Amino acid sequence: MAKTITIPYEGTTYTLEYTRKSIETMERQGFVADEISTKPMSTLPVLFAGAFLAHHRFVKRDVIDAIFERIPNKGEFIGKLAEMYNEPLEAMMDEPETTEGNLSWEANW
Repeated sequence: MAKTITIPYEGTTYTLEYTRKSIETMERQGFVADEISTKPMSTLPVLFAGAFLAHHRFVKRDVIDAIFERIPNKGEFIGKLAEMYNEPLEAMMDEPETTEGNLSWEANW
C-alpha cells in the first residue's frame, strides 16, 4: 500500500503521494533529490509540491506554498515526505514476486 499524507485545508482534503509518474515529472522539471541537503531552500518546496502531482496536479503553486507555510513540525514532516518519495524507487528495484515467466540476462565482459 502506498504511503500517503492527508492535509485538510480550506474545505478540501489533499492527499499527498509520490508515484513513479510523479517522480518522473519532478525529475524532468529539474528536481534532484541529492540536492536536498545542499540546496534546501529551493528543493524542499519542490519536494512538497511534487507530492501534489499524483492526486492534485492542477492545484496552483500559491495554494501549495500557503499550505506548506502552515505545516507544523516541518522537520518531521519533511522526513515523512522523503520516506514517501523513496517508496516508488524501492518498489521499482524489488525482485519479481515469482520466478515463473522471468527473463534471464547475461553480461559478456
